[in-house]
Amino acid sequence: MTRRRRQQFSPEFKEEAVRMVLEGERTVASVAREFGINASTLGSWVHRHRIVHGQDEQPLSGPERARIRELERENAELRETRVPRNSGPLEAGTT
Repeated sequence: MTRRRRQQFSPEFKEEAVRMVLEGERTVASVAREFGINASTLGSWVHRHRIVHGQDEQPLSGPERARIRELERENAELRETRVPRNSGPLEAGTT
């Protein structure tokens, strides 16, 4: 019985396949079919590329940034007005 040899791909080949997934509106499966590779293989290359290059998240749009600033400001105000829950034992007769 012969052992199947593991196929090796050049870094350029991997980069091109990953670029097609990330820059286009194509799925991992469709690019993998075009390149003749397994979709899970290409998926792992894309995942590794995103980790290394920090591209998991899309940049925030202007309205999203404004909303985050508004929420941060609101959180700061709420922290200032917050009454501590366990500030000490309650005095007799107070609620």
